[in-house]
Amino acid sequence: MFEKLGAVEEHYEEIAQKLYDPSVVNDTNLYRNLMKEHKGLTRLVEKYREYKAAQASEAEARELLDAGGLDKDFREMVELELDESRAKLETCAEELKILLLPQDPNDDKNVIIEIRGGAGGEEAALFAGVLYRMYSMYAEQRRWKSELLNANETELGGFKEVSFMIGGEGAYSRLKYESGVHRVQRVPETETQGRIHTSTVTVAVLPEADEVDFEINPTDLQIDTYRSGGAGGQHVNKTESAIRITHLPTGVVVECQDERSQYKNKDRAMKILRSRLLEEKIREQNSIIAADRKSQVGTGDRSERIRTYNYPQGRVTDHRIGLTLYNLNSILNGAIDDVIDGLITADRAEKLQANMEV
Repeated sequence: MFEKLGAVEEHYEEIAQKLYDPSVVNDTNLYRNLMKEHKGLTRLVEKYREYKAAQASEAEARELLDAGGLDKDFREMVELELDESRAKLETCAEELKILLLPQDPNDDKNVIIEIRGGAGGEEAALFAGVLYRMYSMYAEQRRWKSELLNANETELGGFKEVSFMIGGEGAYSRLKYESGVHRVQRVPETETQGRIHTSTVTVAVLPEADEVDFEINPTDLQIDTYRSGGAGGQHVNKTESAIRITHLPTGVVVECQDERSQYKNKDRAMKILRSRLLEEKIREQNSIIAADRKSQVGTGDRSERIRTYNYPQGRVTDHRIGLTLYNLNSILNGAIDDVIDGLITADRAEKLQANMEV
């Protein structure tokens, strides 16, 4: 591991030197790519240097103790230094193992989130709106940008489906664990006898695909225009500006009607289509790589029931890692870091175990 880290540090320094080269600075694409690579290696190199500093400190303390002749107070101070250095080495070594795990190439990408009401009719649509608000507030707390792409509203203010983009550093790395079936247990406002209903909502988290990630042949597309529908109101278009794009080879259909401009709707629909096709490609690759993985963490399979929100008990349970929290209101107001951190930790632990078994 440490031979590899030495080579990584050397490569990191080489990139740093190139970034001062005028010929590189003048080549926008090359400079951008090198900056991205340099940034991607920074945490690993800094942690390795921290490890080496602790290693040098331990060696120095051990050398002093082995030489002998120290007075009591100084010896105690050196022994404390030795203990602290060894603890630091152990911590750094564990952190380096995690940093050396293969990185998901999509982790730094923006995400497109699609939320759809499932079983439960209007109650499911209303909870789809609750989840949309939760993710929007989470994005705001992390100072990410959120942009509505498409919405199919219901009369009571819920969503049959809603698509939106969240952009910011590490957005996909944290939100990718949200893909799956979210279950809600609560008493609907329309329920007169106080009975708890169970409804479901599906969430899909797609990494935003650039054109270079997934090239689409224009002849594979069927593009139709139609008049926007929805719950009514002034925002609904009276012209045929809504767009439906069908990818003929796969049968994937994307609709976008949120903008008044047909051009903007087409542009947004193409973003969603490209991301859906990329997700399918990633899913196929992952199913081969992770065929025998037992954990559901990070699989992104939308057929899985991943989480339950129980209103009467104020409880949220993530079924993949057995995590239960009794702060439902905070979570629905965007405080989902505790859940996401737990999922990331479980995912890393599983990957470390897999690496040890290879």
